[in-house]
Amino acid sequence: MASTDFLLEGRHFRRDWSSAQDIGRKAAARSLIDVAAMGAVPTGLLVALAAPGDLPAGWARDLAAGLAAECARAGASVVGGDTARASCVLLATTGLGDLAGRAPVLRSGAAPGDLVAVAGPLGRAAAGLALLSAGLYLPGGATASSRGDPSPRTPLGDPPDPGGKPFPPDPLGLVTAHQRPEPPYDAGPEAAGLGATAMIDVSDGLLADLGHVAAASGVLIDVSSARLALDDDLLAAARTLDLDLTKRGSTPGSSPALAWVLTGGEDHALAATFPPGVALPPRWTVIGEVFAGQGVLVDGQPWAGPAGWDHFR
Repeated sequence: MASTDFLLEGRHFRRDWSSAQDIGRKAAARSLIDVAAMGAVPTGLLVALAAPGDLPAGWARDLAAGLAAECARAGASVVGGDTARASCVLLATTGLGDLAGRAPVLRSGAAPGDLVAVAGPLGRAAAGLALLSAGLYLPGGATASSRGDPSPRTPLGDPPDPGGKPFPPDPLGLVTAHQRPEPPYDAGPEAAGLGATAMIDVSDGLLADLGHVAAASGVLIDVSSARLALDDDLLAAARTLDLDLTKRGSTPGSSPALAWVLTGGEDHALAATFPPGVALPPRWTVIGEVFAGQGVLVDGQPWAGPAGWDHFR
C-alpha cells in the first residue's frame, strides 16, 4: 500500500512559523496517516526534497530528524528518496504500508444505516493556524518584526506585527497542533479489523473529507453537531480572537469553534463508517449516520460556507 503527498513552502508551511523538525514531522504524518486510513500498518517513507542552494545544512539535518522522529512514532522508517535544487522548499513524501493480507478500506464502501465515527482530535490545528494568522503567536516568543518573513506573501498570509511586543507562549497547544499534528496511526488498522466500510483521514476538513466518502459511496452523510466536542482550548482560542462562541446547531456555520472542528483539517484524525451494532473502542466517537441520498449535512441542513480546504482556490 502506498500514498503520496507533498508540502510546498508558502502554500502548506512557512519557515518562520514552523521549525525544520516541525515541517519534517508534518510531511511524514500526511503520508503515513493516508496508508493507515486504508487499514494498513505504516512501514516506510520515501522522501524527495527540492530546496534553494543556500538552504542551511543545519536546516536540512533538522528536517531529516523530524522525518525520522515521526516515522518512529508510526512504527515506520525513512527508506529512500532524492534531492534537487528549486527556488523554494518542496517536500514530497510517499508512505508505504502493510495490509497483512487484508483488503484495503476504501472511501466507496459506506452504506445507508452505517454509523460515522472519528478517532483523534478535530479543530485544534485550524485554531492554531487562526492564532498564527492573527499575529498572536509565533514560535519562541519572537515578534513578527524580529523574526522577519523569508517567504513572499502567500495563501497562508502575513501576520500583523503587534508593535514589536513578544508573542505569548502557546499554553493551549493549538499552534503546536498546527505545526506538528499527531495522527492516530494505529486506529486505522483497528478500524479495518472492526469491519469499517469506508475510511479517510481528516486533512482538508471533516465535512470536505466526508464529502469524498459520500461521493465515492453514493450516499448522504448527516453529522450531528451535538456529538462533536468543542473542548475548552478551542473555546478559549475563539475568545482570544474575540469570536462569537454562543451559537451552534440551529444555525450551522455560526460558531467559529464548531467551524474549526467541521472544516479545519490538518489534525489528521480518522473518520470511518461502520455497520450498525459494531462495538467501538472508546477512542472512536460516533458523530453521524449514513442515509440514502447524496452529499453531507450538519444537523439535517447544508453547511453554510466552505466545507474545508480547496487545493486550487
